Amino acid sequence: MTDKFDILNSPGKEWIKGFNGRVVHGSNVTIVFWEVEAGAILPSHSHPHEQITTVLKGSFTLTLNGREITLSDGEGIIIPPHTPHGGVTTSVSKIIDVFYPVREDYK
Repeated sequence: MTDKFDILNSPGKEWIKGFNGRVVHGSNVTIVFWEVEAGAILPSHSHPHEQITTVLKGSFTLTLNGREITLSDGEGIIIPPHTPHGGVTTSVSKIIDVFYPVREDYK
């Protein structure tokens, strides 16, 4: 069975101050479509999920294991499980995060 979704018209939620996310869950993955305010801060954290982050539009400076990496339009990064990461947007941004396995805390 295939489940169709409409991400543009699904309700969003402010999961972190300045980070409004629309979440889609598959059987094994979670995808979050973020609209992020300029200057929004993602506190440093880690989780057991592998994460792929892609900046569709804007700019996000990520601190990954103490190393600063700036991602902008079309750039992404793979974050291994249990790896400390956080960051700040330097402009209004649209970001997609893919998590494996499913993020139960985002349900």
